[in-house]
Amino acid sequence: MVNAPETEEGWFALHDFRTIDWDAWRNAPERDREAAIEDAEAFQKHRELLARSDEGESAVFSITGDKADLLFVHFRETLDELDRIERSFEDTAFAGFTERAYSYVSVTEVSGYVSDDYFTDPESVDDGLKRYIEGKLTPEIPDDTYVSFYPMSKRRQPEQNWYALDFEERADLMAGHGDVGREFAGRIKQVIASSVGLDDWEWGVTLFGDDPTDIKDIVYEMRFDEASSVYGEFGDFYIGRRFPPEDFDAFLAGDQLPTGDAESHHDGHAHGESTHGDAHGESAHDHGSAHGESPHGDAGGDGDETDEEDLRRELAELDVYAGKPHGEDVYAVGLYSDANLDDLREEVEGLTESFDHYDTHVETSVYAPVNGDGPAAVVSLWETGSAADTAAGFLADLPGVTSKVAETDDGWGTMGMFYTVKPDYKDDFVDKFDAVGDALADVDGHRETRLLQRTDDENAFFIDSRWESRDDAMGFFRSDAFRNTVQWGRDVLADRPRHVFLA
Repeated sequence: MVNAPETEEGWFALHDFRTIDWDAWRNAPERDREAAIEDAEAFQKHRELLARSDEGESAVFSITGDKADLLFVHFRETLDELDRIERSFEDTAFAGFTERAYSYVSVTEVSGYVSDDYFTDPESVDDGLKRYIEGKLTPEIPDDTYVSFYPMSKRRQPEQNWYALDFEERADLMAGHGDVGREFAGRIKQVIASSVGLDDWEWGVTLFGDDPTDIKDIVYEMRFDEASSVYGEFGDFYIGRRFPPEDFDAFLAGDQLPTGDAESHHDGHAHGESTHGDAHGESAHDHGSAHGESPHGDAGGDGDETDEEDLRRELAELDVYAGKPHGEDVYAVGLYSDANLDDLREEVEGLTESFDHYDTHVETSVYAPVNGDGPAAVVSLWETGSAADTAAGFLADLPGVTSKVAETDDGWGTMGMFYTVKPDYKDDFVDKFDAVGDALADVDGHRETRLLQRTDDENAFFIDSRWESRDDAMGFFRSDAFRNTVQWGRDVLADRPRHVFLA
């Protein structure tokens, strides 16, 4: 008997496609159109506010082509919630100007193809993979992005019956399929949801990307993979662009979307907030977010941003550069791995080649502990949170991942410090760190501070400093010892240091 892979389900998904009755819209009195726009905006704003509460995600997209005009996407914990959302939309004045063109119901899913051990021996699964899986089950919708949706099934023909293959053969085919997807790390975020018993096809696939040609390329390349070329069946494809609720009037007026005039509907919401069990913790997840690893490494929310503003201001007063939110005008994803260093570097080099195709990629590097003690670190820096969130899921697949850099059982977390020194001062920098490290051993609230060296640049270093609380960390940063170190660093550093908050 052929064994079915075990599965675990996450959020239920509704893709609701609508067409606009443009003649009715043009002929309606101005007051009716204004009321409809207000209703549509209020409806969608209310749905998207749940993105801040770990309870789901919602977004609206303008669809290009004749299949539909609008797409409402909703992820929720229960099917009943989707049913309520669907009916509440019909109560809006705006719904009277629309007709449903298509809809799709599904539930996010991971299976034994991802990791059989996740189901048979969950205690053996490392934290990185667990966060990655959580991110698949509770996905985040990137803010400014294109979307492609399509349903698909596996063939059940006499000579091409996916369900007649044994598990090992199916797992091998899916592994090859995943290798193709990893080539688009940092460019495409993919949500796979099962619709077996829920809708007409077996899966609904949603692709998010900043460049629609990346969406075309990943679908095109996967068509040549055997899992698709031999066993894949596909339904209609829909392509669109996300816009904030405040732009409904612009959408209906035929203006460019998004307009860029409205405040972001995700202000204060860190990517990966719900997916990664924050602190990218992109619940998801963070993006690292398990929506993947958090690109920001923080819990998000308006209160957190206020704390970060205060922290950056305090550091600036100490003449320590702390940059933009999260410590710098980049988003950081950091993972620890105890894999063989050469194997880890080879894997990261392959990912970096893919990441470099994305113009928001800053760098992805492997750092080894200077004293040889403890795991290596993989740190990936990005200009946008959505890109970091996507990349985090691929990084979590690296061998030997034990934890994310900011992950602590308790306490405040981590401040990541990146320094590149002048070649003549490399040994002096290591000696200086040893002296500071000895001083830190007696500082209240200090957990651990490690010095790691970039494997492809012996003059580049990463310091991971963990503290019980923000106040404990700031107490050290205000100390004479740290102030003297900053002053000394001006003579030995080749570039301006980066300080990235991972707490």
